[in-house]
Amino acid sequence: MPAKLVQQLATGRRKTATARVFLRPGKGQITVNNRPFEHYFVNESARAYVKQPLLAVELADRFDILILANGGGVSGQAGAARHGIARALLEFNAELRGKLKQLGFLTRDARAHERKKYGQKGARKRFQFSKR
Repeated sequence: MPAKLVQQLATGRRKTATARVFLRPGKGQITVNNRPFEHYFVNESARAYVKQPLLAVELADRFDILILANGGGVSGQAGAARHGIARALLEFNAELRGKLKQLGFLTRDARAHERKKYGQKGARKRFQFSKR
């Protein structure tokens, strides 16, 4: 019988993106949708954003992370991954809750795209007013 895989699973969400995060003991390797981390999140700001919870609790080199992200765009998926990693770290060690909550990593960012309204050019912008 094979050895049981020890891992933490958590789901993160941001805008319309969802990320399932698997936290496994390892050397700090991050894989997103079966692609290397650097190839999936091309810009440095997105990569730094995803790693924030790991760096905050100083556990970046203790886990291998598998992220399955879908929906939304690159920014939304990065936010969902960050949220998922923070939740998975909480499952690993509940004592990290104070630090993660203080830094705002456990709060689901509810900001999303505002819908366009009828009779307007966009969500807030209007057509030019003509008096005559």
